[in-house]
Amino acid sequence: MNPTLYDICNSSKTQFDLTSASDQQYLYSLVERIKPFSIDDVLKLGNAKDSPLSFRIAAKIADSKNYIENSSHKLKIGIVFAMWGEQNRLKMKSDTNPNGEDSLNVKVNQLSWLFEGSNMDWKIYAVDDGCPHGSGDLAESIRKESNYADQVEVMFLEKALPSDTQPLKHLKSADDSRKGGAILLGCDKALKDEVDVIVYTDADNSVHLSQIGLLIRSHLEKGYNVVLGNRKDEKAVLVKQESRWGIGIKALRHMQRMIGVSIFSRGIRDSQAAFKLYHKDILTKILKNPSVFDFSFDSDWIACVIGMEEEFDMVPFAFVDSFAESASIVQGPMTTWETLLKGLITALRARKIPHNEDMAQIVMEQIDTHHDLDLLINDLPEELKDAKDQDLGNPYVMSPKAMEKWIISKKMK
Repeated sequence: MNPTLYDICNSSKTQFDLTSASDQQYLYSLVERIKPFSIDDVLKLGNAKDSPLSFRIAAKIADSKNYIENSSHKLKIGIVFAMWGEQNRLKMKSDTNPNGEDSLNVKVNQLSWLFEGSNMDWKIYAVDDGCPHGSGDLAESIRKESNYADQVEVMFLEKALPSDTQPLKHLKSADDSRKGGAILLGCDKALKDEVDVIVYTDADNSVHLSQIGLLIRSHLEKGYNVVLGNRKDEKAVLVKQESRWGIGIKALRHMQRMIGVSIFSRGIRDSQAAFKLYHKDILTKILKNPSVFDFSFDSDWIACVIGMEEEFDMVPFAFVDSFAESASIVQGPMTTWETLLKGLITALRARKIPHNEDMAQIVMEQIDTHHDLDLLINDLPEELKDAKDQDLGNPYVMSPKAMEKWIISKKMK
């Protein structure tokens, strides 16, 4: 007797290891096993929180693959990501490299598998963001050995600087970029190569790129030229090391959402998700005058979209945190958060987007360096202790003035 869909689901692996080649291959075999069943039934089980992790990821991939296989649309897709400190994840896992993900080859395999036999073409733009460990050179050596070498381009931000033209006109050197500059360079090259849409992702394997069909469907079938991946959706699959943050993360998110009210009031709860699609026409406008070149470029792009009054869609997807080699760990999580908060303020002010200027001014005046955020991350003001996620950013829950008073009290201690 052939196994039922429930049998396949219940017997699926409960864990998924980003560094495991066999786990990567297992997902493909799992998708093939569930392919004969109704995609609606697959998604019903895949969206259930108590279903095994591998099945939940496979359901998202199956949905994406099903759309691409049944689509006759022609599309040229550019996939862009930045590389800084990726030398370990680019290599295969080994005894001396336990966090190896073989990430470039894995991405190539995911894309070739997804688009095989379709009318859609793809190309990867992998950009070295001034990596001191030679990520770009390593990626180039891997590219040369790939069967898809012509569909991968490795670029170096430092070779493109200084620049007399946008989008890098105001970026002095690769040392002044923290991800954003590299992404801008990759997108600019993709636009010159006449891609139709660009998908931005990260250099690690956190996002299985065979899910790209989920973004493309919203673009082609619903007409959205901006599609944001959303890990906070109840139908998303999110495996994330939230324990790396202290309880004060609620206070930081409260400040962030209060400042960026024009963004977060639109239901965006995952502005930093590294899985987004932008149509070439939208991206061309964004690249005319970027306001930041760091981790906060996501907010700058979204602010630009809001300023253009462009409608956007949000889609749930599967994300498994690649925690061990994360830049926020190497550089310090509060360094990243300082960049996110101040970059958000810069972007909103530059784009002239409505925001809570009182909270923005307090951040700029009271948070001199990431060390000030270090003083906040392991504590929480009384006003926020019982606050729900949907309450964060509401000034009536905790006002900018009350937040300032709390910040000053923590700094005094």
